Amino acid sequence: MDMKQIKEMMAAMEKAGLKKMRIKDEKGFEIELERHSEVSHLPPPKHHEPHHHFAPPPPPPRAGAEEGISAEPGNFVSSPMVGTYYSAPSPDDPLYVKVGDTVDEETVVCIIEAMKVMNEVKSGKKGRIVEILVNNADPVEFGTHLFRVE
Repeated sequence: MDMKQIKEMMAAMEKAGLKKMRIKDEKGFEIELERHSEVSHLPPPKHHEPHHHFAPPPPPPRAGAEEGISAEPGNFVSSPMVGTYYSAPSPDDPLYVKVGDTVDEETVVCIIEAMKVMNEVKSGKKGRIVEILVNNADPVEFGTHLFRVE
């Protein structure tokens, strides 16, 4: 990871209003960024043995669908990363999914743009999309609920 990528992550953090972000890659590289007041701090990178399983932290408790969390019960498809949510591959293409669509574990439901890379997000569960909890081009963070599936 070079300084340009780190600066892009810092800018994405500021844009999304995040105070802390931690990233691990499959090679064991780990970086944690934390913002205090108006200054970003960059601790030295830590090198660890690669982990075979990385689960994003649970989302902080919030109220209301306007913040990406539904008060309705159900299973949720959550964002696996910090970035920008897009509901279609491009503005001229049809949506990946809409309310009422049936999905399975491998169904691509959206993309999350992170550092100019488009990352496909799969449902990870079977069911029917009953609610879309974010708007196109919304910033999202780890664990933000994107869809409710029943």
